[in-house]
Amino acid sequence: MMRWLRWRGRQMSRGPRVEIRVAGYGGQGVITAGYVLGNAAAIHGGLHGLMTQSYGPEARGGACKADIIVSEEPIDYPKVSGVDYLVALSLDAYASFRDSVRPGGAVIYEEGLVDIPEGERVPGVRYYGVPALEAARELGNPLAANMVILGAVQALTGAVSLEALKGAVGDRFPRFRDVNLRAVDRGVELAMGLLAG
Repeated sequence: MMRWLRWRGRQMSRGPRVEIRVAGYGGQGVITAGYVLGNAAAIHGGLHGLMTQSYGPEARGGACKADIIVSEEPIDYPKVSGVDYLVALSLDAYASFRDSVRPGGAVIYEEGLVDIPEGERVPGVRYYGVPALEAARELGNPLAANMVILGAVQALTGAVSLEALKGAVGDRFPRFRDVNLRAVDRGVELAMGLLAG
């Protein structure tokens, strides 16, 4: 399934095209995270955004992924050709897609669920472990782990602005806006700590 997300507002100073893959298993909010990130770009960020998604037949537990393209220019090809940032929420997702990450790209992973030994890391790729599930539990809502990850993605990639991401989160979760925005802020804090360290 493909969703085209585009808005003709002001352009922001980002790279020309950023390709992000969020992957995990059903029930982790992978598709929701992709949808929110795409809307942050296209609806709130004045950029062009596109999301494609795929998942197994299982409602929960099956493999799923969301590919998001964010660009300053119109998107003329809807498929990811090389992942700039892989967001891995399960070890299977990392194993399946680690070779798709471009040299100089990065893997952002849920460190409580994904243990990546040094020997299984791709040379020339940066790695950032984010304790998203633990942080979401501390906020009182484990279901917000995907929003913690999105906050970290925003801080580590700069693909969309924090303001745009928060606008998209508010649109997606009007009844649970506050806890999800706190989760985004916590993800940003965690990512800034990783960058500083």
